[in-house]
Amino acid sequence: MDGTHEDQSSSAKSRRFISLRWRWAATVGFGIFLTFLVFAIIIYGVMRQTLVTQEKNTVTDTVNAVRARLTPVAENLTVSAVRPLLDTSISQGEDMYLPNQRRSNISIFSDTTIQKMSRADFNVSVYDRSGKLLFNSRPNPLKFQRSERLAVKSERNTKFDGIVGRAAVISDGTGRRIGYVQVADGMTAFHHTMDTITDTIYMISIAALLISAMVGFWLANRFLRPIKRITTTIDAINGEPESDARIEQIASNDELSHLISEFNAMLDRMQRYIDQQTDFVGDVSHELRTPVAVLEGHLQLLNRWGKDDPEVLDESLKASLQEVARMKSLIQEMLDLTRADQVDTQFANAVTDAQPVIAQVVDDMQMIHPDFAITLEDDLKGKNWVQIYRNHLEQVMIILVDNAVKYSKQRKEVHVSVATSHNELDIAVQDFGEGISPENVARVFNRFYRVDKARSREKGGNGLGLAIAKQLIDGYGGSLSLDSVVGSGSVFRIALPLLTDAQAQAFRDAAAQDGDGATSDSLSGSQL
Repeated sequence: MDGTHEDQSSSAKSRRFISLRWRWAATVGFGIFLTFLVFAIIIYGVMRQTLVTQEKNTVTDTVNAVRARLTPVAENLTVSAVRPLLDTSISQGEDMYLPNQRRSNISIFSDTTIQKMSRADFNVSVYDRSGKLLFNSRPNPLKFQRSERLAVKSERNTKFDGIVGRAAVISDGTGRRIGYVQVADGMTAFHHTMDTITDTIYMISIAALLISAMVGFWLANRFLRPIKRITTTIDAINGEPESDARIEQIASNDELSHLISEFNAMLDRMQRYIDQQTDFVGDVSHELRTPVAVLEGHLQLLNRWGKDDPEVLDESLKASLQEVARMKSLIQEMLDLTRADQVDTQFANAVTDAQPVIAQVVDDMQMIHPDFAITLEDDLKGKNWVQIYRNHLEQVMIILVDNAVKYSKQRKEVHVSVATSHNELDIAVQDFGEGISPENVARVFNRFYRVDKARSREKGGNGLGLAIAKQLIDGYGGSLSLDSVVGSGSVFRIALPLLTDAQAQAFRDAAAQDGDGATSDSLSGSQL
């Protein structure tokens, strides 16, 4: 199986590389040229059909004009009867209309009615009713064919390529057929015109092919420029995974600019995950070093003397279990912190009514700490929807209230207040404890940071609670800040954007479509 995959991979690599730029250029150029060619063929066809129709109309008009000249004859057509009707410019002694006779300077179209339709490539032939040729304006390349009704059609042989009109001549006096008229149009001007158009289309097609190829190459090069940037950025990141290289954004507001924005956002997320992994490994290594060292010391102590000394055994076991419990707590908080960095993707559609959650946390913390006065000032009315997973809001409130309890001294009071202002939900958790100095306020949300490390260890803290709370609130588009005065206490303030009922319903519908069970549970306590 592995050999098959390797063979396929080698085969794929050995195939000739064809640049996408040339493929796009060829495709776009061919498409433009094909479009031009289709239009050229359509125009050519329309022009040809139009000219042919004009030629047929001319032949029809000529046949009708000649017939109109001959219909006054009562009996069968003869040469003597046809000649004066068709050409009055010939003297009586001249017999120019007999078959097989030619005279280049004489035209049958001296009359104004017929002269309007005269053409050098026209041939007019008149036959009697038996099919005998009586009149021929020019050498006739066509054989006689009887036609009772007017018939105009295209014909072609070795000497003729044009349109022929044939019709019977009916006497006006007797109503009988007295002969036939045949008009042959060699269409010399038409063929010359079409040859000129064809040659022009060929030349324009060659120019169009060259121009479309250049346009296609230019368009392909322009469209592929952002993709080239993406490739260059990927190569840079492959060479240096922790590189901060990003694709330069383009000015156009289209799919390519959206692709670049999404790609840069993906790179930012990847970089954040890499940084998180690095920080996680470094922090865990640093924080676990002490409990591991303690465990190692007690195990060595037990190995040496604890086996036979119950007092040493008991003391070492208790200390070891305590360190194990601290390590479990540390690992759980580190996992919580890692998950807090991903709430924008995992809980994008979560919405929660804030008031019941806050009230529940205050009641629970009061039960856990009966020696404290934990009060809630609630100015909320109706539903107050915020875009946050219910459990996360509860977790943040527990962290802040528990932190306030831990660092309070003589005055064992914690005040929690919640209100709305400027389309935001404002939550404040105030204690009256030790307070934090200004130089430490900016660092309290850092991982593993403790104002008083010795006191924090005594209270069971790992220095991750506030970092988790900060990361969660930031992930949902809110803010978490601290105001503190040394000796007077601290106030942690949360601001979360409020949602309208319609917005909350839209998030809930999106969660239902995605099948996100965790997101749906955030509304279980308060239905829209």
